[in-house]
Amino acid sequence: MTDREYLARAFVLANRGRYTTDPNPRVGCVLVKDGRVIGEGYHQLAGGPHAEAQALNQVKGSARGATAYVTLEPCSYHGRTPSCAAALIDAGVVRVVAAAEDPHPRNRGAGFELLEAAGIEVVRALDPDAAEALNPGHLKCHAHNRPYVRLKLAATMDGLTALPNGESQWITSAAARLDVQRLRAQSSAIVTGANTVIDDDPALTVRDPDIDPRFSSLILSRARPVYVLDSNARTTRDARVYTNPEARQVCGFGAISDHPQLLRVSTNPAGRIDLSVFFAQLAAEGVLEVLVESGAVLAGAVLEAGLVDELILYMAPKLMGMGRPLLQLPELDKMSELRNFELAEHRRVGPDLKLVLKPA
Repeated sequence: MTDREYLARAFVLANRGRYTTDPNPRVGCVLVKDGRVIGEGYHQLAGGPHAEAQALNQVKGSARGATAYVTLEPCSYHGRTPSCAAALIDAGVVRVVAAAEDPHPRNRGAGFELLEAAGIEVVRALDPDAAEALNPGHLKCHAHNRPYVRLKLAATMDGLTALPNGESQWITSAAARLDVQRLRAQSSAIVTGANTVIDDDPALTVRDPDIDPRFSSLILSRARPVYVLDSNARTTRDARVYTNPEARQVCGFGAISDHPQLLRVSTNPAGRIDLSVFFAQLAAEGVLEVLVESGAVLAGAVLEAGLVDELILYMAPKLMGMGRPLLQLPELDKMSELRNFELAEHRRVGPDLKLVLKPA
């Protein structure tokens, strides 16, 4: 097998932690000696053993002379767990093939330098695109000071999200709703707006045991904060979303609120939450990936602010005719001003169509 094939196996392992490693990145490791895989590991939970430690533990001291394939640069520092670079050195590994450098400021090449100083051959970036796709929030947070933002929308084929009277359940199928549960499960946090909470009273919980049955208890037990953007503090404590002890009301400094979980953020000239400041604040708190589930006003504002990394649209094979629009965006004067996206993915989800769009 080639380096890329062994590294591909490490990515398969890393993906097992897709819903559980937050706020740590998803990482996989494969140890190979004499053309044979001798150990494998992946990071499952923050605070638990890292992928390299898991793989080394499998070989029980027989890694001397081996090559380690890792999806991200081994950590150089002792945090909640020991340094993985030091562990690989101590184990006698002679070569390390990594998909990408770790963008975390405490690492960022330091792990590679430790390995090379010990005489270990290092391939630093064999597949950086795959590494970014696996951990987009880790890169975005440490390189750009904001989380990776996914905006999720669901609509009929004529682009409507609810009847004129507000009724919207259910436009899409059970299969699409399970797919949304997976999006929530892999996210560090969910963001919604005051209008959505007032009009629809959603719970915005991760609750489906079929997200990944192998790790159901871990997935359902992991706390995920929900941020309700409520600049004037209009939502009340009895809203279902606030039964989540991690749910936070986000309002302006001038709003009067006695909510026990309150986050104050500066507002823009229109009196709404300054989205750039808000997302930068989330990054500072270690929030890596955000799923925005909201109505047309907030969805349009996040998109217009240039903060959407993925627009995920579920389209049901239905027509409504009259109803509430998908997005509220400023009126344009010229076709040249249209907001352009690239189609990154499209597939059937039950009877519905899922489109993943990225800014062009």
